Amino acid sequence: MEPMDIIGKSKEDASLPKATMTKIIKEMLPPDVRVARDAQDLLIECCVEFINLISSESNEVCNREEKRTIAPEHVLKALQVLGFGEYIEEVYAAYEQHKMETMDTLKGGKWSNGAEMTEEEALAEQQRMFAEARARMNGGAIASKQPDTDQSLDS
Repeated sequence: MEPMDIIGKSKEDASLPKATMTKIIKEMLPPDVRVARDAQDLLIECCVEFINLISSESNEVCNREEKRTIAPEHVLKALQVLGFGEYIEEVYAAYEQHKMETMDTLKGGKWSNGAEMTEEEALAEQQRMFAEARARMNGGAIASKQPDTDQSLDS
């Protein structure tokens, strides 16, 4: 009697990264408290089961609304239905923070520091990066950019 998920793995195959979970557990406890390996494994299993429970209820909420994609609202409703209403405000705040961080990343790109560049600044930065790349390709020496008019010294 093993329920199968969409990709064909049983619930027992689902897990969370052990190192990440161990780090989270340690961060939540005072520094002088240690947690036995068996207790860590049990906490990880509880987290997996909690995620499965919320996912399943979210899916049911989604189906009742005749939707095909679970939306954040479905997860919040699932928390309420399952009796975890006191967490909704905190979960929603985390969701909003994630949304803002994601929008910043998508809007600003990987290397953006949040400040807008003028076209001239962007061109200068691009030229600097090209020069650094050329220097790396030519054996690591960074050639200083000299004006073209200085080449007349030999004549």
